[in-house]
Amino acid sequence: MREVAIVAFAQSDHRPDTSDVSEVEMLMPVLRRVLDDVGLTAGEVGFTCSGSCDYLAGRAFSFTMALDGVGAWPPISESHVEMDGAWALYEAWTKLLTGDADTALVYSYGKSSPGDLREVLTRQLDPYYLAPLWPDSVSLAALQAQALIDAGETDERSLAGVAHRSRTAAEANPHAQLSGSVPPGRLLDTPYLVHPLRRHDCPPIGDGAAAVVLAAGDTARGLCPRPAWIRGIDHRVEPHALGVRDLTRSPSTRLAAERAGAFDAPVDTAELHAPFTSQEVLLRRELRLGADVRVNPSGGALAANPMMAAGLIRLGEAAAAIHRGGSDRALAHATSGPCLQQNLVAVLEGEPS
Repeated sequence: MREVAIVAFAQSDHRPDTSDVSEVEMLMPVLRRVLDDVGLTAGEVGFTCSGSCDYLAGRAFSFTMALDGVGAWPPISESHVEMDGAWALYEAWTKLLTGDADTALVYSYGKSSPGDLREVLTRQLDPYYLAPLWPDSVSLAALQAQALIDAGETDERSLAGVAHRSRTAAEANPHAQLSGSVPPGRLLDTPYLVHPLRRHDCPPIGDGAAAVVLAAGDTARGLCPRPAWIRGIDHRVEPHALGVRDLTRSPSTRLAAERAGAFDAPVDTAELHAPFTSQEVLLRRELRLGADVRVNPSGGALAANPMMAAGLIRLGEAAAAIHRGGSDRALAHATSGPCLQQNLVAVLEGEPS
């Protein structure tokens, strides 16, 4: 199979409100940086794929406006997914595997600040049984967290420890929306947002964008001193109806990891798209991540969770760790939907120094 690697990654500074800029203005600096890193222009890229959500923008086909950030001339080969940018990367990866292109630009963005995100995300739910009840994303995550606590998989102090570690790690991430944390004991003194979740157990709501460049074979080696080779990638989905799922398990994550080859050899770094602390506990178990694995050294989604871009950022952060020599074999995970409904897992490797 043709070798494909992530050769460049860039992201915006994630902010709670970007009403002062449009999606195009938010995207353009990110696209410029990621292309400059590999010395390419948009017209020289073989394929372009984006991920976004019209529900966030409040208008149909909003992604066509964002193409202004790429450039209207010369004409490009382009596609779009109504998903997190991690799934746009999956489409671009398959495009490069076919040999139709040697390079690909993948980008995604989301502006949650114009509306009520918790209300918007109810539109993901089953329209007959769940959506009419209007359960919001935090309340559903709280049900999952309580199920994990009742099953003896975690407790509130452990969840506070996840939040403390993630947001402390984010102090080294200049793009994070939140960073720094008081000790776990003091976090437990704060009020509940939705029992058993407190504010620190939940992701910040904010706006942001990210982009990566993919390249195949010798092209990748010519563009990047140490490419992050995609050794395996797979995505799976749980049943739409939450009532038929065991919320303390994630078989789709486990299956995607198996098909991606995550269990074939140890990983040293894992970037997990776990917007809630309880979800990191679940993902760690399903992905068999031991205490020796660095989990979310970037701070993860608890530090910055721009809708439609946070999953792509996990892939980008894992690749960036390989680029700079901080990792040799990394796992990246992205999710979409309530309670880890859809899950994508990728395994990235760097060549020996």
